[in-house]
Amino acid sequence: MPHSVPERLWLVRHGESLANVVRTDALGSNAHELDLAHRDVDVPLSPRGEQQARALGRWFAKLPADERPNVVIASPYLRAARTAELIAAVGGAPKDVVLDERFREKELGLFYRLTRYGIEARHPEHWALRRQLGRFWFRPPGGESWADVALRLRAALDALGRDHAGERVLVVCHQVVVLCARYVIERMTEKQIVEIARTHDVANCSVTSYRATPNGLALDLFNFTVPLAEQGAPVTAEPNVTARVG
Repeated sequence: MPHSVPERLWLVRHGESLANVVRTDALGSNAHELDLAHRDVDVPLSPRGEQQARALGRWFAKLPADERPNVVIASPYLRAARTAELIAAVGGAPKDVVLDERFREKELGLFYRLTRYGIEARHPEHWALRRQLGRFWFRPPGGESWADVALRLRAALDALGRDHAGERVLVVCHQVVVLCARYVIERMTEKQIVEIARTHDVANCSVTSYRATPNGLALDLFNFTVPLAEQGAPVTAEPNVTARVG
C-alpha cells in the first residue's frame, strides 16, 4: 500500500440545500433569477438535506470501527459544514471537522443567483463565450472555471496525501468539486470529465470513494446513493441543465 495517499477517501456532496430547492423551482418556471437572499457561503440545508445527512451518517456508523472515517474535512460553506456535522452527530465520523476553503463551491461570480435563462437573457455575450469555450474552461466574470477548481484541488489532494497518508478521510464538498476531484485523481481529459458531467447529476449526499492501491487511489464508488435509500431518505439532485448544453 502506498504511503502517499489515504487508505480510503470518500467525497460526499452536501445534502439538499435551500438553493437546490429554489433553483429547481426556478428552472421549472423558466425564471431568470433565484429567490435567494443568502450569500453562497451561507446557504443552509433544506429539511430534506438534514434528513439525508443523518441517513448517510447512520450508514457510516454501521461500518466496523476500523473502516469508518477517522478524518473529516469539509468545505466551509454552511451546507457542507452542516452535512459533516450531522454525519458526525449520529456516529458516522469524528466530531472534529476541519474546514478547508480549497474544497469550497465553484465561484459563480456575476452568474450567482441567475438561472441559465437569466444568463442568456441578461448576459448573451458571456453565454455565447461559454458555449464557445465549453464549461471546463469558461470563467464567468468574478468567478471560476472548472479548470480553476481543479487547480486548487491539486494542492488540496496533495495535502491529503502528505498529512493523512494511510488514514480514512471523508471530504464533504460540492458537485463540481466531486467531478473536478475525479478529473485530478484519475488524470482525465477535459472530454472525459465533461461527458461524465453531461450524463450524471451528482446526487445530494451521494458517495464517491477511492481505495489505496500500489498505484495510488482507485475509484470504487461514484454517485452512490444506496445509503440514503436504505435509511428511507429521499434522493435528490439539482437539475444540471447547463451540463447538457453545448
